[in-house]
Amino acid sequence: MAKIAVVTGAGSGIGRAVARALLDDGYHVALAGRRENALAETAGGHENAIAVPTDVSDEESVGTLFATVRERWGRLDLLFNNAGISAGGTVADLSAEDWKRTVDVNLTGMFLCAQQAVRLMQDQDPRGGRIVNNGSISAHVPRPASVAYTATKHAVTGLTRSISLDGRAWNVACGQIDIGNAATEMTERMAAGIPQADGRILAEPTFDVRHVADAVRYMAALPLDANVQFLTITATTMPFIGRG
Repeated sequence: MAKIAVVTGAGSGIGRAVARALLDDGYHVALAGRRENALAETAGGHENAIAVPTDVSDEESVGTLFATVRERWGRLDLLFNNAGISAGGTVADLSAEDWKRTVDVNLTGMFLCAQQAVRLMQDQDPRGGRIVNNGSISAHVPRPASVAYTATKHAVTGLTRSISLDGRAWNVACGQIDIGNAATEMTERMAAGIPQADGRILAEPTFDVRHVADAVRYMAALPLDANVQFLTITATTMPFIGRG
């Protein structure tokens, strides 16, 4: 029987790479994101993919996403909780509006999707499933002028741990992948140089996003009695170890 997955933020970057890898592995995948045309591009006409335009910060929209999965396939085996945004700014200059928008997507959005996934996994037979949250190396240490992004990614780690603990009662496993500088549209600017903690502007190395997809595939392929709690994957020589 084919496994069922939901991938949020599936219209580009890491979400697109992971969704396509899961499709290659035989999953049926619900592609969630704000831009329907981008989701269609990710699907590429694959018969096992459905595009479900979704605003993860909106409870009703998230409810519709998971209701669609329940009606279409009747169960859920994997949620890759990936959607996120980044609003640059220091604690002194970030607007309250940008702070709230980042929290709404990066934290509340992950909670809403996890909640709906767990409710579906609770009810199905056999019970259970897996959630993989996309954290970031910013869940460990910040970049300059990233107060909202860093705060939400630290909070995602707490969310992951809480889901892991609560999920034991329902055979739901939850882990987190923390990614540093995977080569996507979002990291193209790193080749031109980005601010460092010491004030310099330096180019940073990236690595092929397919390695992120392979890591998620590994996490997802484990039986539910085993779990990768946290996995960190970065470009080998990026300024993460020794940052600051």
